[in-house]
Amino acid sequence: MKWLRATALEYRLRYLIHAVIFIVGFTAPWNKGWMNVGRQSVWVELSGGMMKGAGLGFAAATETVLVLAALLACAGAWLRIWAAAYIGTGIVQDASMRGERVLADGPYRYTRNPLYLGTILHTLGIAILMQPLAALLAVVLITAFQFRLILREELFLEEQRGPAYLNYKAAVPRLFPSLQPRVPAGGAKPAWGQAILGEIYFLGVAASFLLLGWQWDAWLILRGILISWGAALVARAFTN
Repeated sequence: MKWLRATALEYRLRYLIHAVIFIVGFTAPWNKGWMNVGRQSVWVELSGGMMKGAGLGFAAATETVLVLAALLACAGAWLRIWAAAYIGTGIVQDASMRGERVLADGPYRYTRNPLYLGTILHTLGIAILMQPLAALLAVVLITAFQFRLILREELFLEEQRGPAYLNYKAAVPRLFPSLQPRVPAGGAKPAWGQAILGEIYFLGVAASFLLLGWQWDAWLILRGILISWGAALVARAFTN
């Protein structure tokens, strides 16, 4: 079981590891060219499948896939902002683990790992811009990495908080959220402004799909994603 958990080095470098996986998804050799976005992408393949299987027209099929991707990106951004507002951006971005308390507020009443769930949803959204094999690789690697990080955090919190965390762990689902809160609210106050600034990359990606997607230009959306990533690097200086 130990080998399933992320190492301390992986945890410290988790943002870099995520970035590398996404870069590979967009630049892998099977993409037939550097950053060959749009051609034979998941977006194109799914749209074509809907046109044949469901009898949808080109516009309807293309927009259906776009809406799905936008919903996934928005859900991922919302979960991460909601979670960061309660846990604190400083803890989210810290290179080391923190275990001062067991948080039972906001999304943490429904799922123990809303940040990691948000990242998975985000990945599913942007994967439509990748070619199918690259998208599958990115989704599998990101999801597997989230579970490695989760297992490491669970062991750390069990050691730090003992019965308090074990009781929380028994009540709240690990990843897929319950429909009703599973624990009473702890009374923490959300810091929305700091959370939005700290999660500006995810918010920017969601905005890129919502505002730029209707041009049906994968490159345009990707440029919005890259700008969001740059903005996040700048914002990080103000949230640390």
